[in-house]
Amino acid sequence: MPLTPLDIHNKEFTKGFRGYDEDEVNEFLDQVIKDYELVLREKKDLEERLAEMKERLSHFSNIEETLNKSIVIAQEAGEEVKRNAQKEAKLIIKEAEKNSDRIINESLSKARKIALEIEELKKQSKVFRTRFKMLVEAQLDLLNNDDWDHLLEYELDATELKANQAEDSLA
Repeated sequence: MPLTPLDIHNKEFTKGFRGYDEDEVNEFLDQVIKDYELVLREKKDLEERLAEMKERLSHFSNIEETLNKSIVIAQEAGEEVKRNAQKEAKLIIKEAEKNSDRIINESLSKARKIALEIEELKKQSKVFRTRFKMLVEAQLDLLNNDDWDHLLEYELDATELKANQAEDSLA
């Protein structure tokens, strides 16, 4: 068991022949007591500080452990988000490719249909042009016909017309 300042203070030495100077020994012991008390106080303070530092270290270790766990969880969540985003991007690309193929096929189909309609309209316009040309030529033939000249030569007496009208009204 370590000495206490009180143990040092109460220590009595036996006196011998031609022993040490008692005042000098007491003065030295007083100085040892003061220094020893100071060392004990410093030791107590250091032990308290050590306990406080251990407590703080434990607290910071807990924080560090929590942060490490949080970082791991965040990394895992980030990887999961990244994987999900990549899957979603692949699905979007696949869907876009399907839609683009469908749109291209529909466009080609519409283009073919329009091309067929254009060809049909061309045929119809040729038929119409031919028929219209034939109609105009037939009308020109009628105009160029000698029958017109014969009609102009035909004379009708106005008195005959009046007599014919009167007969028709009586009948």
